[in-house]
Amino acid sequence: MIEKDATYVVMGLLDEESIAYAIGRSIEAWGGRVIYTVQNERLKRIFLDRSQGLGEDARARLEIRFCDVAIEEEVKQLFEGTGPIAGVVHSVAYANPRTCLGPEFHTAAVEDIEYSYRVSCVSLATVARCARGAMPDGGAIVAMTFDTRHVFPYYNWMGVNKAALEALVRALARRHGRDRIRVNAISAGPLHTKASSKIPGFGQLSEVWEAASPLAWDPVEDRRAVAEAAVFLLGPHAKKITGQVLFVDGGASIIGGALLPHERRP
Repeated sequence: MIEKDATYVVMGLLDEESIAYAIGRSIEAWGGRVIYTVQNERLKRIFLDRSQGLGEDARARLEIRFCDVAIEEEVKQLFEGTGPIAGVVHSVAYANPRTCLGPEFHTAAVEDIEYSYRVSCVSLATVARCARGAMPDGGAIVAMTFDTRHVFPYYNWMGVNKAALEALVRALARRHGRDRIRVNAISAGPLHTKASSKIPGFGQLSEVWEAASPLAWDPVEDRRAVAEAAVFLLGPHAKKITGQVLFVDGGASIIGGALLPHERRP
């Protein structure tokens, strides 16, 4: 599925519930080496170091670098120090839940909107530009998105950011084809993580998703399904796929309304 013994950078680790961690574990299971990034040492102490789901040995085995994607110099330094890599996972997003999310879409907090856009969307372009030197033989970049064909309550400006991210994926795929670097995104269903717990109304969204998914959807167990899709897009079996959004969401995004009783799995 991926290049055995090759190095992959997985950005956006927070704790063992992170999508980034699930993807990293799948890469390792297929024989790859993983370099994780955490925004800063403070977040590592608060979340990763206090994680109840990771023992001391498991934490010690993690290869971690600090990188704030909103600071270009940190992104540049990261990829100058990785050596050759085969791929990058961009699992990074942020929106102030008090201003950019919630029951009211409109907000006067323009600076919060701009920062959210910079972290959740623009940073992918920064990563691609800085990472291409570490992929002289080509490679793959995978970003994480969420269904942008529908408007969900409470998601507000993050939904706008994700739509912009998907447009950026296509633009970067065109630009970096000459570098033999593929750029794709995964549109996952709602997953329970520390980050998603900060989204107002997330529990309701999960319930709606589970009711609409023809394949069923588990916001905890299906982190693995998302991770395996990321491994596919990172590897040589996806060598002619670029600029695409792969939906890994149990099929809920194609359903109009909820499933009828006879359509549900027993």
